[in-house]
Amino acid sequence: MSRRGPRHFAKLAFVLADTDEPADAYVTGFHDRILAAAPGDELLGLWRRKLIAWDFEQSPTWSTTAPRSPERRTEVYGKLALDADLRKAFDTAVPVHTEPGPVTISREFQPWYTREQAANRSFYWASYERLLRRKGWNDAAVSGLDEAAHAVVERLADPTGDDPYGARGLVVGYVQSGKTANFTGVTAKAIDAGYRLVIVLGGTLNLLRGQTQRRLDMELIGQENILGAADPNDPDALVGIDYQDDEDWPAKFVSFGARPSVLGAFDIERLTSRDRDYMALERGISALEFEKPDRTRPLHDPANLHAARARIMVVKKNKSVLEKLVKDLKKMGPILGEIPVLIIDDESDQASVNTTDPKKWEDGKVTRTAINGQISKLLTLLPRAQYVGYTATPFANVFIDPGDEEDLFPRDFLISLPRPTGYMGVQDFHDLDTVEEGEGQAEKNHVRGIYDSTGDRLQEALDAFVLTGALKLYRADHGVASAPFRHHTMLVHESVRMAEHAALALRISTMWHNAAYTGPEGHTRLASLFEKDFHSYTDGSLPTPTTYADLKPYVSQARRLINQGGSPVMVINGESERDYAQPDLDFDRTPNVWKILVGGTKLSRGFTVEGLTITYYRRTTQQADTLMQMGRWFGFRPGYRDLVRLYIGREESLGRGRNAKTVDLYEAFEAICRDEELFRAELARYAPLVDGRPQVTPAQIPPLVSQHLPWVKPSARNKMFNAELVEVRSPGKPIEPAAYPQGAALTSRNTERWKSVLAALSGTSATCVLRPDETSPLPRSFQAATTVIPHAQLLSVLSSLEWEDGNVLAPHLTYLSQLDGRLARVDDWLVIAPQRTQRNRIEAAVLGQGPFSLFRRSRQSGKQSFGRISGMEHRLFAQQLIELPDSASAGDGFPALGATRGAVLLYPVVEATRDDEVKAVAATGTAGTDRVIMAFTVIPPKAAIDTQKQLVRFRSKDSTRPDAVIVNAD
Repeated sequence: MSRRGPRHFAKLAFVLADTDEPADAYVTGFHDRILAAAPGDELLGLWRRKLIAWDFEQSPTWSTTAPRSPERRTEVYGKLALDADLRKAFDTAVPVHTEPGPVTISREFQPWYTREQAANRSFYWASYERLLRRKGWNDAAVSGLDEAAHAVVERLADPTGDDPYGARGLVVGYVQSGKTANFTGVTAKAIDAGYRLVIVLGGTLNLLRGQTQRRLDMELIGQENILGAADPNDPDALVGIDYQDDEDWPAKFVSFGARPSVLGAFDIERLTSRDRDYMALERGISALEFEKPDRTRPLHDPANLHAARARIMVVKKNKSVLEKLVKDLKKMGPILGEIPVLIIDDESDQASVNTTDPKKWEDGKVTRTAINGQISKLLTLLPRAQYVGYTATPFANVFIDPGDEEDLFPRDFLISLPRPTGYMGVQDFHDLDTVEEGEGQAEKNHVRGIYDSTGDRLQEALDAFVLTGALKLYRADHGVASAPFRHHTMLVHESVRMAEHAALALRISTMWHNAAYTGPEGHTRLASLFEKDFHSYTDGSLPTPTTYADLKPYVSQARRLINQGGSPVMVINGESERDYAQPDLDFDRTPNVWKILVGGTKLSRGFTVEGLTITYYRRTTQQADTLMQMGRWFGFRPGYRDLVRLYIGREESLGRGRNAKTVDLYEAFEAICRDEELFRAELARYAPLVDGRPQVTPAQIPPLVSQHLPWVKPSARNKMFNAELVEVRSPGKPIEPAAYPQGAALTSRNTERWKSVLAALSGTSATCVLRPDETSPLPRSFQAATTVIPHAQLLSVLSSLEWEDGNVLAPHLTYLSQLDGRLARVDDWLVIAPQRTQRNRIEAAVLGQGPFSLFRRSRQSGKQSFGRISGMEHRLFAQQLIELPDSASAGDGFPALGATRGAVLLYPVVEATRDDEVKAVAATGTAGTDRVIMAFTVIPPKAAIDTQKQLVRFRSKDSTRPDAVIVNAD
């Protein structure tokens, strides 16, 4: 049962039984063993691993079904010829893992890295897989990493190919979500396949480079490759060998049992070490010279390649370091064209991107920033070099600004990794679905706003830090694994100016020492905060004291841990290596880092603040720099995710004089989060192949995303995206514009175009009842005005609407206009105009029709677009009607839609941040057309598509260069 796919199990078992006579090979015995197996049964464990691997495999030669689906599992059972009892037993023991896998957008490529080839040469991958399982990774996590890493390697060039080609790719993960594990897996598979020089660009600080080196040494390269020929039992031989002072050496470093070359594989030579970056090598260029058993053939010939040692270096993104590397490589001469090279760029949007202004480039000459220039030289010197960037920021310039076609744009593939299980991210802090009244649940659970009316809440944040430390200690005492509680940190960011950090640290230190945590005043404050906050929002599955009295004994212990070393506060400006070399900040070597960290926006990317539980984030300067820093609070928080709190400025002053404005930092960050989530959703939607070919290539992603995010465009004025989005088809999926016009005249004209629909809605009322689903086990309902209009009428209204920044509906209108029978048939549309709850309803007539319930929406910070227009319950109701077109809905007068009726949600929206502003618009009982934006969500029937199921169409503006990302606009 290889990765060639499942085969008839009984036949295979009998073949094996004839030779080896294994006890479990007899089908009857196997059948009984599986049906009676306990959860920890070894045989069941082997089958779990195989079933999950088959479930996860993307585009296998043996199946056309979607991975991670019940259909794939049914096909597997069929090929194995298992009976109903076994199928039921396996379904119970190994449920189908339906969470999303990696999303791949790729050009067509020549397959070379088959599953058979991967299995035949898998020395380092097999070792890494075993290590992951020893670390506690479950089968689904290992198979998920296997598939994601395989998807990267198969899109690199064949290292044994005659014609050199350098692929360019990008892997998009989440902030602090374990991207290193993915690129370690990619490195393992790539060197197994034949890549013989791996260059990892590992951050801009020695600390970060050293951390990456140590991780690769510990989990991939292993003891035997680190020791080389040195005898581990001879102290003299170990002088100068890495990690002899490391408390994890050798126990936690992978071991192969002997030198890999002795075991029939190949050794790895490290060209950098934990404490030594790449430097001009003492042995000269010989360290980079590759041995060739057959000198008549090139290095990339299999006869030479698989006998050669691999070289790995982890290099800091530093101009002088990279210059040394380029200088050494230039000395090697023609053999550079024979070396299969993999360059992995960690945090690829940091330092690597060419940030010079394209408008200032001289004709025909590109000006490059220092790091970008050195990376470009590397790629030019190494024609067989593959470049794979890793980032948590989809909108990095390396992606959105492909103005320099020889730069690092991921022309070959883009892979979006799934949100890992247990990861605390965007959805945990932001309610991305519109919340009609008050705060959403995520905000209630974790976000504590700082307003003018609340004061600075800094003392409360310090109290929360002490309380959560005490709660961690309480949980460790009551059976919760204590390893995640080893470090406990609070991050304070109030200024970008380093001179102010010391003053802030002194202020916090003074506040800390005056907090009276051991006296009645302090305990009274902590008890109040515990009752009003933490007691209300704790995870019921984790031990939590019922009263503060039960927690009180742990408070003094938490205070002692925070005070150890003399001060509870540390300053990390992020400007120099010195900040990160503080012994008390070494999360690997310090037993417990329980500290309040005062940091600036330059706190280096890639530097993970372990145990981060309380974040205090404000801005008191004029500088409105990027919000990238704000994702610090994302990550894995096992055993304490319910304790995480974000204190964030909601009314921060920026600028002076006429330029002064008030900014809500929470909303500003949410706007970025919405863009990123939309980006990931777009990739997932268009990733499925149609007739074995990609619907979308990486070059088409920028124009596809720019229909929602107009700022995604080439920087140079004389350039444009070559791919023009012609049509987007959305069967069963919502079409919901967000960037409505801001001008009063345009708004008024657009509102008037809805008059016939408003007239049909006027005076109607219905109760819309939602079916119970995963969002709620209980039925819910809302009131709405409803009507049914012909398809031609809706198309006429939508086609007449005006937009300020190009017609954002154009690709959708191309699709909708063909639903007259040419592509598919839609006869009519159910229009639903929801009403707000009676308590919060604000009504007014619009164009003499109604009255209708007016909805309040605000545009995203600094943008033309609103957040989500449709309310979650309204959209769920419409989606339920679409998903079950043959089922009538509960409530008033909602027969089954059938296959030819779509749904429309229609909202009279007033742009406002408070209900008082909406009431002012409705004060006379009639809302002016220039104040009401008719916002809408259109959901076509699921059947509104042809048999090909192609969801998107492009055309090339320059048809002679179909693969070009951008072309001249002249």
